[in-house]
Amino acid sequence: MEFDLENPLTSSQDLHSHAVASLFQAENHHMPSIDYCGSLDSVDCDVSFRRQAISSILQMSSSFDPFLSYLAINYLDRFLSRSEMPILQSEKPWILRLLAVSCVSLAAKMKKTEFSLADFQGEGGFIFDSETIMRMEILVLGSLKWRMRSVTPFSFISFFISLFKLKDPPLLEALKARVTEIILKSQKEIKLLQFKPSIIASSTLLYACHELFPLQFPCFMTAISNCPYVNKENMLCCYSAVREMEIKEFDSLYGVVSSSSSPVNVLDRHCLSSESEKSHSMGAESDVKRRKISVFL
Repeated sequence: MEFDLENPLTSSQDLHSHAVASLFQAENHHMPSIDYCGSLDSVDCDVSFRRQAISSILQMSSSFDPFLSYLAINYLDRFLSRSEMPILQSEKPWILRLLAVSCVSLAAKMKKTEFSLADFQGEGGFIFDSETIMRMEILVLGSLKWRMRSVTPFSFISFFISLFKLKDPPLLEALKARVTEIILKSQKEIKLLQFKPSIIASSTLLYACHELFPLQFPCFMTAISNCPYVNKENMLCCYSAVREMEIKEFDSLYGVVSSSSSPVNVLDRHCLSSESEKSHSMGAESDVKRRKISVFL
């Protein structure tokens, strides 16, 4: 059976076999280096570079499966945390774009997604030839030690849900959908980079359970806390970080809504903003002079 990036435990037997232990043992090899989170937190330019690279990845992969962008950002973080290449200090803006293109290209190949390099080109005024992209891909793969089959939080969702006595299919689907939504957002949070994929999976699952099934939450917490593969202290720290992320987003959305005196004003403001952005993007597009860059890395 073909390996599923989002659900490597493909059968009920897998959930209670050595496959589970192997998955937990392998996750350390698919994370950024230990000091990566701390270095990003202390250097503003590093944070800015990562933020811009993630923005480019999300932009390029917007028409594809969202798991593709998640995988591409996983490659990005692992590369940046291990690479000796002085990429963050580079004054050449095309370097950032080339790295983003290469990570998306690698993720698309791993996901066996049909694509053309033209799908990822043109934004930012840069066009790269296939040889240039291939050279950067090889650099990225070297930093990843050619481990493209990443272990992510999605790999553990089925296992942790199997610990719950939740049998109703619609409820299970609602839970998985909410967990998936939170995990996709969590990748942008620097604080969460320090946690293992399994810890992020268990923490986001608990947060979603608290939202959807508050009365059953103590039972869910006990079930995951008793799991021999989970460090309870780390899980609680991660849970707090996830909660903080969600509260911050809620406050931000509430602030936008409350700043308007009426629903009509909100709609008007949205329309005006959309027209302004459209006008700006059309003007910017006409001013961009595309350059074809051949880089020998």
